[in-house]
Amino acid sequence: MYRLTLYSLIFLVVGGVALAATHALPYNPLSLAFSAVFLLIICLTVNYLFTKIYRAPSNTESVYITALILALIITPPTNAAQCMFLVWASVFAMASKYVLAVGKKHIFNPAAFGVALTALAFNQYASWWIGTLCMLPLVAISGFLITRKIKRWDLVLSFLAVSAAMVIGHAFLAGQNSMFIAKALLIDSPLLFFSLIMLTEPATTPPTTNKRMMYGALTGVLYAPFVNIFGFYFSPELALLAGNIFSYLVSPKEKLILQLKEKISIANNTYDFIFEPKGLFKFHPGQYLEWTLAHKKRDTRGIRRYFTIASSPTENTVRIGVKFYDKPSSYKQALETLDKGEEIIASQLAGDFTLPKNPDQKLVFIAGGIGITPFRSMIKYLIDTNERRDIILFYANNSFADIAYQEVFKEAQEKLGTKTIYTLHDSNGIPAGFDHEIGFISSQMIKKKAPDYQERIFYISGPRSMIVSFQQTLKEMGVPKNHIKTDFFPGFA
Repeated sequence: MYRLTLYSLIFLVVGGVALAATHALPYNPLSLAFSAVFLLIICLTVNYLFTKIYRAPSNTESVYITALILALIITPPTNAAQCMFLVWASVFAMASKYVLAVGKKHIFNPAAFGVALTALAFNQYASWWIGTLCMLPLVAISGFLITRKIKRWDLVLSFLAVSAAMVIGHAFLAGQNSMFIAKALLIDSPLLFFSLIMLTEPATTPPTTNKRMMYGALTGVLYAPFVNIFGFYFSPELALLAGNIFSYLVSPKEKLILQLKEKISIANNTYDFIFEPKGLFKFHPGQYLEWTLAHKKRDTRGIRRYFTIASSPTENTVRIGVKFYDKPSSYKQALETLDKGEEIIASQLAGDFTLPKNPDQKLVFIAGGIGITPFRSMIKYLIDTNERRDIILFYANNSFADIAYQEVFKEAQEKLGTKTIYTLHDSNGIPAGFDHEIGFISSQMIKKKAPDYQERIFYISGPRSMIVSFQQTLKEMGVPKNHIKTDFFPGFA
């Protein structure tokens, strides 16, 4: 996700330079290019100093992202005083990630904080020059790709709906031309860039759908230019910072430093990494974390990944299941060579892919490959709490050697009566007497094994292509949309 955001911002900066060269933008293209490069240098330098002072790992890609956002919302400099604006905005932005972090988790969007504090301290303001007609198509394309990737439409649409209703409704009541105001809001303002790219920053957004919608709505109210509190008016960056405070208050505060306890093989080229947390860690079975592993010679995918927690809240350790493929990323190479006692950082606990509150609700779990991890968490939790639920698990793999966590599902079947249907593509190497199906999980198989499927809620976890395929299959079977839950986090690892 971070890589897509970075590439999108580079695309916007390059697009801005090209448009300035054709005089579509009222800036010198060299000034635009200089602004971006200058901000990158200052942000990287300041961030390096803070990592040394606070002995924290450096998330270089996030530094690039912050610098490029600043380049897109601050007018390119034409003199030394304006260059100092860039310097202070960069310093304040980087500082917010360390000085204003609680439990090593930053509260504010760095770019928004940087320009807000610069305005307060030096009376220099962000122009949000990207909010122009000629940049609109580029912003729409980039923002759509990012929001689609991280599936934050709930947040974006709630913000857009509320902010548009506020601005257009106010214009209507004031007897102004509502259509003209609507056009100006969309075309002549940074609305889309703000909502699709800045508002959706994963580190400062709530973990669940309802809270994200509340966050979007609150920020949408404050984004309206006429809204004020005791005469204090909000700029876009201040609206975002106020929303960040709300997000922090309703979000998990943990930023865990975990030590590797052991690494065990659980299937073909698949391992469980078992970590010991320093202190109590609470979560719901099926949720995920962002895992940061600093390492040398990192590739373009960076030092962060999202992994579902495979352990149960009832266990004293935190585990993740990881599948290794040919030519792994530098991140997975570093993870694979992690030694006992070495540390990794986990944060941003999130996810709605959790058990329903009603224990009598019948369920079907559909897993593909390493997508089994959230179901291992849920089922292990049910075993440890002795909670019986009507669950049928369909678990698809290429071969018998790829099956993980068999012992957990066998124990659940014996103690709780859950059913597990293994489906395999390769019939070689299967032990005699092993109960399984050959081929794909089909609608016919689901109807046969779960004849009461219309009464069940379906949980699907696995590769994106598999999730999309099963959503279509279940739709064709007549399963209501609200009876289908999919495991998603930004950047399936």
